[in-house]
Amino acid sequence: MKTTNRLAQESSPYLLQHAHNPVDWYSWGEEALQRARNEDKPIFLSVGYSACHWCHVMEHESFEDEATAALMNKLFINIKVDREERPDLDAIYMDAVQAMTGQGGWPMSVWLTPEGKPFHGGTYYPKEPRYGIPSFQQVLRAVADAYQSRREQVDGQAERLTALLQRSTALPAESGDLGTDLLDEAIGQLLQSFDEEEGGFGSQPKFPQPMILDFALAYFSRTGDLDALHLTELTLEKMALGGLYDQLGGGFHRYSVDRFWLVPHFEKMLYDNAQLLRTYLHGWQVTGRPLFRQVVEQTIDFVLREMTAPEGGFYSTQDADSEGHEGKFFVWDQTEIDSVLDPQSAAVFSDYYGVSKRGNFEGHTILSVVRSTEEVGRRFQLSAAAVEQLLQQARSVLFSRRELRIRPGRDEKILTEWNGLMIHALAECGSLLNRPDALAAACQAADFVLAALSQPDGRLFRSYQGGRARFNAYLEDYAAFSRSLVALYEATFDLRWLGEAARLTQWIFAQFYDPAGSFFQTGVDHEALIVRRKEFIDNALPSGNSLAAEVLLRLAILLDKPDYRRETERILLSMKEAMARQPTGFGRLLGVLESHLAPSQEIAIVGPAKDPATAALLSAARRYFLPGTVLAFQEPGVEPLLPLLTGRALVDGRPTAYVCENYTCQLPLTSAEALAATLRRSIRLPGE
Repeated sequence: MKTTNRLAQESSPYLLQHAHNPVDWYSWGEEALQRARNEDKPIFLSVGYSACHWCHVMEHESFEDEATAALMNKLFINIKVDREERPDLDAIYMDAVQAMTGQGGWPMSVWLTPEGKPFHGGTYYPKEPRYGIPSFQQVLRAVADAYQSRREQVDGQAERLTALLQRSTALPAESGDLGTDLLDEAIGQLLQSFDEEEGGFGSQPKFPQPMILDFALAYFSRTGDLDALHLTELTLEKMALGGLYDQLGGGFHRYSVDRFWLVPHFEKMLYDNAQLLRTYLHGWQVTGRPLFRQVVEQTIDFVLREMTAPEGGFYSTQDADSEGHEGKFFVWDQTEIDSVLDPQSAAVFSDYYGVSKRGNFEGHTILSVVRSTEEVGRRFQLSAAAVEQLLQQARSVLFSRRELRIRPGRDEKILTEWNGLMIHALAECGSLLNRPDALAAACQAADFVLAALSQPDGRLFRSYQGGRARFNAYLEDYAAFSRSLVALYEATFDLRWLGEAARLTQWIFAQFYDPAGSFFQTGVDHEALIVRRKEFIDNALPSGNSLAAEVLLRLAILLDKPDYRRETERILLSMKEAMARQPTGFGRLLGVLESHLAPSQEIAIVGPAKDPATAALLSAARRYFLPGTVLAFQEPGVEPLLPLLTGRALVDGRPTAYVCENYTCQLPLTSAEALAATLRRSIRLPGE
């Protein structure tokens, strides 16, 4: 029987993966820090996550190796952190690694003084030296020698880095105006790095960037700028047809290692799929392209089938590896396809998805669409409709075959922030696409978070795993979940969701607010770390301040709270120059600025909930992509509890819509066609 270390007591699947390492691991906490101080030993901090392929590689090569573990145990106090449970630690020390090396990533390897101050760092280190990278054992010995023999130099480096990290939290003064010229400049910057042939930004690797694409769609809807539309539409198309997208099971992998969206890192992250669901939904609203709606429908199916916990809530990640090989679950061989499908179906399927005996990935084939159904039809003398029917049947058969394989591992912890992003997505998609299953899953997840991840005083926890909720929630948890509850209200019009959003927003101010402007990542009673950060940059996940600005802006309209709008404006002002210069780092915040600068538009609908005419009005209200518009509804004769609904009544006994801008209303409308025409005039559509 294998021995275990302290990590066996943890709930994180990532930490539990290391519970049998011969390394004397600690989780982050006072016990480890105190031992480092008592023994005057440096700390080795290793940060990763369960779906990280290179984290697995480094564990197998080094942390499972007895000789390496003995060296680690002799020279260092070793701490293992799940970045998804502790985004505060991950962010602080990633900033340090990037300052030291100019790059970052996971696994992250950082060496700290006993006071937690970083002095050396990097990412993956191999077991043997290669490609100019020293071996992990070489690095361990060199760092320990520096700590013992050049202590003054090490302490000086630690102090300088810590001072740099602390200075980085200072914000520029809030001054000037917020104008649409900032948005014009941001789009111009994005177009300079846009790949005109394959979509996306830069060369490789390529990340989906849903927040940037959403912003570009909103910019097009306001301005009619065709370059912004092309940027988004081409990228959405290329991603949907490539190997980044799971052509059989739906859902997106993490990112593409090449320019062509063909070879992904195969892990599937809840937060990627949540954000891409909304972006593809918005892409479909703007363009009407069936491909984009198909992606939404299939990705919803994937989330409900594979990422939803029985008790409610959504799991975090699906691993890249199965049976010790990255992507093995997802790739195909020509011989297997030929053995499962009839000859005609196999030939058509292989032609459409680029399957060959040679393969396109380590001798196997990652499915990607290489030609249209019309092209395949000409090659096989079939109609496009007949090709699509054959493909649909073949996908079903091969999906069933794939389900017999050994599945990738799944990180089943439930994170408040990531669940907020998925609840938001399913609320929007469910209400617009008439997917009651998606809407029900969103409601169930929200109920789960409010029950299982709430503390007795009403605050939130960050993480839930195996019946155990842990870690005080961060700003991004409160803001993402609050925003999702607002989305649930606009999907269901259950005022309970809006009430909970308002309550949690009060906690945002109580725990995270800085009177000088914006919000800290950690609460007032969080453990003291070397820096109390403010996060503004939208990376793979939106920053806490971007999410807070967004929910405050929406609640400002729904609840008539102008002070919330002012706080949003303070956040935007502090980042206005950075947003224009580096738009890829502020996708969500640029979207907030787009909504802030547009006239606030409110739609209030009154009518019997079961009346088809009411349903038609609601459908018309949701038809177009209107990112700055809020929607409220009430039954006739019910006392209005929202300012938007005060004084609203049926007209001539018919369900009625009131469209207002900045609380100035047009004449009431009683037909869905008239409502759609009114909203249509406020946006641009392709072809105009």
